[in-house]
Amino acid sequence: MRSLWLERIVHGFFFLCAFVAVIITVGIVVSLIGEAFRFFARVSVFDFLFGLTWAPHTLPTGEAVGFGAIPLFMGTALITLIAMVVAIPCGTMVAVYLSEYASASMRQVLKPLLETLAGIPTLVYGFFAATTLGPFLRDIAGFFHISFASESALNAGLIMGIMILPYMSSLSEDALHSLPTNLREGSMGLGATPSETILKVLLPAAFPSLMAAFLLSLSRAIGETMIVVMAAGLAANLSFNPLEAVTTVTVQIVSLLTGDQEFDNAKTLAAFGLGFVLFILTLFLNILALYGIKRYKRVYG
Repeated sequence: MRSLWLERIVHGFFFLCAFVAVIITVGIVVSLIGEAFRFFARVSVFDFLFGLTWAPHTLPTGEAVGFGAIPLFMGTALITLIAMVVAIPCGTMVAVYLSEYASASMRQVLKPLLETLAGIPTLVYGFFAATTLGPFLRDIAGFFHISFASESALNAGLIMGIMILPYMSSLSEDALHSLPTNLREGSMGLGATPSETILKVLLPAAFPSLMAAFLLSLSRAIGETMIVVMAAGLAANLSFNPLEAVTTVTVQIVSLLTGDQEFDNAKTLAAFGLGFVLFILTLFLNILALYGIKRYKRVYG
């Protein structure tokens, strides 16, 4: 009898934890949507999503101008693209080496060392980008007589790619290492080389987990703020040039909410508009990833 009551108490506690988590999530979403609608009641959705100038302010007449977010979206996309170009191939190759080529002792040494990168504060990465990588890239560009700003999308994207490399490599390595050994043995038994086994058997088999690693890395890159502030700056420039200074959505959200702000003007409410767009984007990426995983998932026994 006592064990039955204990089981019910534990069951109720677990249910309460799950219920609280759901309620908190719903509360966050509802508050974000409510404030975003207040912002869009003052600023046109079309002007916000397709405007080319980001210099938010309110005229004496009460009209809100300069809320075109295209420069922020482009800056976010440019820095994220550079980061993923660094992290995806490097992370995947590191994962393949650790899973398929490295010895057990080498794997036990290298993987923990690689994962320590994930524990380094982003502020440290930002300092490295501002004091070391940025001047180094500027000197290289100056040698070839190329105009280059120390605060640039390239500087931020490269260091951000290094920051998310542990996430991509560690999750990908776990996915490859957990595959059944009969996949490798069967492939090589049919005459395939180790490289052919990796490319044609193991990577397709681990695709759902690799997609999850990619999604986590992408979300980490989109949400990064400190590195962008220190390595790319705050200038909302509409530029496709990675050598110029740009900014991102998250940086502007922090900038708009810094200091004593009144949550009754369009400039402050713009942070919630940007947050709402970022929420929709990440939700779409999650749905797309789940669709891809469901479509390409394979069962290997």
